[in-house]
Amino acid sequence: MQIELIETFLDLMETRSFNRTAERLNLTQSTVSHRIKALEATFNRKLFTRNKGGTAPTASGLRFLDHARALQHQWHEAARAVESAGAYERSMRIGVQHDVAERLAGRWLAAIRADLPEISLYVEVDYSGQMNRDLGAGDLDLAILYTPHYLPDLHYERIGEMPYLLVSTAETGIAGIRPEQYIQAVYSPAFDRAHRLALPHLSAAPLALGQNMAIAGLLRSLGGAAYVTAATAAELQAEGTARLVADAPPIAQIVYAATSLRTRHARQHRRIIAIMADLLAG
Repeated sequence: MQIELIETFLDLMETRSFNRTAERLNLTQSTVSHRIKALEATFNRKLFTRNKGGTAPTASGLRFLDHARALQHQWHEAARAVESAGAYERSMRIGVQHDVAERLAGRWLAAIRADLPEISLYVEVDYSGQMNRDLGAGDLDLAILYTPHYLPDLHYERIGEMPYLLVSTAETGIAGIRPEQYIQAVYSPAFDRAHRLALPHLSAAPLALGQNMAIAGLLRSLGGAAYVTAATAAELQAEGTARLVADAPPIAQIVYAATSLRTRHARQHRRIIAIMADLLAG
């Protein structure tokens, strides 16, 4: 089965419009129609109905959806394996959340290279939303992220936490921190909810960011107060830039590992995840 047929089917399931799918895939509408007809001929079943109200999947189309996603994922894995064939037995594409990479990527990758020398790695540092999409499309084999989306065919597991602490360049207590001096950290929806519950009066600051390194840079250049990783808090204190706000509650961000359901028990996946879990626990 040609992968172009599968990808056209999946796009049409999103757009519910032959015209829109043709535009998105840079095809003619007749080509989109031909590909869908070819799939329907393969199954001898109608996958979509078209009427004045638009395009809608049939029961057969809905049943085929999860299988189509799995086929697309397997095709991308196969293509990468063939294209990167060389001295290594396997290649893997791994995504990792910005703040986790900042603190642990070096030790993590060194341990992976030592334990799994037969694997070549490509690592992307990104945010959870994009990594979830890339995993679902088969463009990543594994991701370490903050926010699972629980997409079909993906497996998520909690592997540890990243602690964040409130620091200030001027104040030592929460009472002295004013919203106009505050840099609001929005590392994930879960972190934002915990922050709003703990410090509601500081949850409408005029400046908000979602990356620890950027917030630390702003503290150094502009001053103020913000939540940063425990490691960054120690660095800022050691260099004399900021002090820990002693009466502020720490906020722990849960870290998840995400893989496809099919590969969640694979030896190399389990080892890569275990190494990260050990580093987070340390």
